[in-house]
This record gives sequence, structure tokens and C-alpha cells, in this order.
Amino acid sequence: MRFLGNIEAKIDAKGRAFLPATFRKVLQAGSEERLVMRKDVFQPCLVLYPESVWNAQMDELRCRLNRWNRQHQQVFRQFVSEVELLTLDGNGRFLIPKRYQRMADIEQDIKFVGMGDTIEIWSNAQSEATKMTAEDFGNALETLMTTDNPGDIHNEQEA
Repeated sequence: MRFLGNIEAKIDAKGRAFLPATFRKVLQAGSEERLVMRKDVFQPCLVLYPESVWNAQMDELRCRLNRWNRQHQQVFRQFVSEVELLTLDGNGRFLIPKRYQRMADIEQDIKFVGMGDTIEIWSNAQSEATKMTAEDFGNALETLMTTDNPGDIHNEQEA
């Protein structure tokens, strides 16, 4: 599954938003019917996970945690308890509950951002405030792409 691009939208007075058609098509192609929403761990945005992606992340997280470690249990509990299971209605809408709107500082204008296997939902104001400058972005990308990465296929071919 690959969600790409960003699309501006609005939520209605009841807190409902239309999932953009391009993202709905990706879900349908992957035979996904439900989404899981949670506040991002690092950024002031919401993240929509197709259910299969969420389940894979839950499995990965659980494998890294020890059930008999108190802090690990707290991390897992917090990660899984602060979620909302979503099903799109017949029109492609879903509800963003008020508590999630507050968590992400969402009022009416929002932006959907495709992040590969997930979709972020940002308030328009927050999405602009967290962007890097063009120069910082270029420098960061250059550093990432020129640093040896053991998983990079191009590095393996050159070796």
C-alpha cells in the first residue's frame, strides 16, 4: 500500500471528514475496510493506519517488549489504548472525535498527508509550522542518502 501526496480538506460541524478519493482507492485495492486512528507519537497530528498495517506494527512492538517489564507494559498499554477504530460510511466519511481534534489542534481546515503505508491528518496551521526550510530539507536528505546504509541495495551492489 502506498499513500502519496497531500490533500487539503475540511471537517464538518460534527467532526466528520471525507477520506480523499485517491486514498480510498488505495484502501480498496488492498481490500482494507477499517482504519485505526491514533495521535502521532512525535508530531501534533493524527495517523490513520489500514488495519493490516496497524496489526503488523502491533506485532512488531509486542515482539520488542517484555510482558514482565513494568515500563514495557506501560508503553504498550499507552500505545494501544489511545486508538479509535474507524469504518468509512457509504460516502467515504469518518468521524474525528473531539478529543482527537484537541490532541492535533484541529479546527476545520485539515490536510491529509500520504506517508507510504499510513495517512497523517494535520491541522493546516500545524502542517506548515513543522516543515523544514528547503535548505534544511536538502541538507538532511543529502546526509541521509550519502551515509552508508547497510540495507541499501545500491551499497550492496557496489561492495
